[in-house]
Amino acid sequence: MKNIRINKTLPVVVFLLAFFGCTTLEEAVLDESLTGAGQAEIVSGSVAPVYGLLRSGVWLHTVNFGLQEVASDEGILPYRGGTDWFDGGKFIAVHQHLMTPSNSLVSDTWTQITLTLSRAVIAAERLKQEAATGNASAQDGYNEMVAMKAYLNMLALDNWGLVFKKELSGERSQILRGQEAIQYIESELLSVVDVLKNDKGPGRLNQYAVKALLARLYLNAAVYRNPYSTPDFRKEDMDKVIQYTTDIISGPYSLSAEYFDVFSDNNHTNPELIFALDQRGVLETEHQRWAYWSISGDQVPRPEFPNTRGTDAVAATPDFYQTWVDAYGSVDPADADARFFKRNQIIPDALKDLTGVTPANDSQHYYCVEATDFEMDRGILRGIIWGPRKDGAGNILRCDDGKVRIYPVINRRTSGANLTYVDHTRTVDFSGPGSLHNTGYRFSKYQFSHTAPNCCSYSNVDLVLIRLGEMYLMRAEAKLRNGDNVGALADVNTLRTSRNARPDQTPAPLNTIDLDILFRESGFELYWEGFRRNYQIRFGKYEGSWTGKTDSDVNKRLFPIPQRAIDGASSEEGFLVQNQGY
Repeated sequence: MKNIRINKTLPVVVFLLAFFGCTTLEEAVLDESLTGAGQAEIVSGSVAPVYGLLRSGVWLHTVNFGLQEVASDEGILPYRGGTDWFDGGKFIAVHQHLMTPSNSLVSDTWTQITLTLSRAVIAAERLKQEAATGNASAQDGYNEMVAMKAYLNMLALDNWGLVFKKELSGERSQILRGQEAIQYIESELLSVVDVLKNDKGPGRLNQYAVKALLARLYLNAAVYRNPYSTPDFRKEDMDKVIQYTTDIISGPYSLSAEYFDVFSDNNHTNPELIFALDQRGVLETEHQRWAYWSISGDQVPRPEFPNTRGTDAVAATPDFYQTWVDAYGSVDPADADARFFKRNQIIPDALKDLTGVTPANDSQHYYCVEATDFEMDRGILRGIIWGPRKDGAGNILRCDDGKVRIYPVINRRTSGANLTYVDHTRTVDFSGPGSLHNTGYRFSKYQFSHTAPNCCSYSNVDLVLIRLGEMYLMRAEAKLRNGDNVGALADVNTLRTSRNARPDQTPAPLNTIDLDILFRESGFELYWEGFRRNYQIRFGKYEGSWTGKTDSDVNKRLFPIPQRAIDGASSEEGFLVQNQGY
């Protein structure tokens, strides 16, 4: 199989014509060639570019993942120190729900979703033709690409309230909204749910992943029918959610006793994963973007690779952190819930007290670990962090026995001449002091890979898109909306108490459940996975106020269609109409 990388910076009009009309599309090909010799090569060469674009484009940290995180009350990305992450104000505008049709975070997401969808259409068309010659593997690949088209259209429906119906690359797309969009996606998924195979691992769409997508579709149908109104949750939809999630829960998957194992090295074989972005350290595009994006830029996460660091981007809003405090009261959430925090750094008692200790006098204030044993704490990071330190030449400081010295990490990015330590504060906002590089608690959910040739440019940690924990939450919600509080409570408690690898931190079972508690619980289980905006809309929380955001316009439940997309389709009057409110 060939590995091909081509410049993918093409004019937007090419994307538009290729997807909406019948122009031939040539874009970056990631992972595999589009064609090749032999039946197996034809199949892999058709499907692999789609998965490659899904990983390197759609779910890039600064594309759809970032869009979902900063639009919600979970993540905030200020102009760090007046030097980093302004990017034309796109992250701030999306967080404040003041985005316009020219916002590049929104338009980049549109481009990557429609680009990948166009490639899935081409792959499905090619594989259908090949299957007609008797190639059974091509038929399997075709079924997979039908599911992929539905998945990508669900992302478009969730973001912009529309889907693109297109079966052949030479056809003009139909744009569907509301109930028509739901029915189209439903028909696509139902056409393959009983024939897809389950033999390729979580990096490929299988029968259980399609059932999960059907459950998501029915759970969100109340929003998708009319995204601007109060959702009308119908019993027939909730029954289907329960049906499909029960099938999955009764299937081959199991909840991980150690919560963070789901997001750790070699999680490709973790029994909780249903569908994930396959990353096994083979290609440079298999980045650990979801790991390093939130981490301090002064932190060296893997001392074996001294040039690796975080980027000081998205932090947890004080509002999201407060949901943990509200749930556990006087008990620190790090003690109460294994999902909030896992301590990996064992700092000697003699070093814990930093009273009077500063970067100016701390040359001997360190402990030693093997480079390969250094592991950042996981979960939500608060306060002063510890990590490797470099000398003036950029070399990692080492102990006499060759181990790595671990110090309090110095804030070299914004503390100025009087150096201080990186101290992640609860307060983070768009003010000058609130946007310094150290502000905000940080998401450290994903492990920095130990087994890849470089922990950040390559990775052996799959990025999780569908997993069993979500199935329990969806079934609980459907039961609750159907009036089955007992069943909903049982599902939530099964999920909570399953995280028992660290017994002292195992979340205690809840005594009661309602929609507000379930919404809060979804945040505890699914944070930093790109779900929060979707849940806020469905639970009626998206028009609320949180740090840096006061806009309450229901029109902002959908993002604006990029102006460049509308301009590119202007020759077809009425074909692509801007969402209301923009």
